[in-house]
Amino acid sequence: MPNATRGSETRRQYQLVADRVRALIASEGLAAGVRLPAERELALQLGVSRPSLREALIALEIDGRIEIRGGSGIYVTAGQQPGGTATSALGDSPAELMQARVVLESAVITLAAARVTKAGLRRVEEALDAMREDHAHGRKPVDADRRFHISIAEMGGNSVLVDMVGTLFDGRHSPLSSRMSGHVESVHTWQTALAEHEAILQALEARNPQAAAAAMCSHLIASHGRWTGDPVEAAVKAAANAA
Repeated sequence: MPNATRGSETRRQYQLVADRVRALIASEGLAAGVRLPAERELALQLGVSRPSLREALIALEIDGRIEIRGGSGIYVTAGQQPGGTATSALGDSPAELMQARVVLESAVITLAAARVTKAGLRRVEEALDAMREDHAHGRKPVDADRRFHISIAEMGGNSVLVDMVGTLFDGRHSPLSSRMSGHVESVHTWQTALAEHEAILQALEARNPQAAAAAMCSHLIASHGRWTGDPVEAAVKAAANAA
């Protein structure tokens, strides 16, 4: 689906899909409380991918147009204002952010693994320890997770790449990404992510750029699947296309 523009702003894919869902609700006269078709059926009806639809539905939920009830379905609400037909921008696409991280951080860690220092490894280990501590106390280790990825980038010695890694990571705090992660993150998903971080650290300790890149790529692709609900195979294909 080609992008449309609104003024000088390029509208994101999830906005375009959300607008189509709004139009569907309006054209079929669906009242508050009516359940929409299941996600798979709705994606087929609109001719869009399920990850794109999922982001659009989260955007509509933030706008108050629908309610996503886990285990029950997607319901129309009374939140849309008369004449409201366009979905506002709520940050970059979470799927696209994760794809960008796969491409960038797989390259960054290759550079870092070739320039490993004891001090740099210590900072990465400290960040991982902080993640374990947060997880053990029932806290989401987001800040420590950021430090982990930033510490790796810093070992590469390129401040521009460090800034890029931080900027992409911080995309998770946008309204869209925050709401999406709230739907999918759990103690189990963070436990899995911790194991992936440990594999990354082990590859760095071995000073093996290829193993480090593979561990980072595997972690981010798995995160892509957990965060966006996209199957791993699709995430791999998307990352390859982005490269």
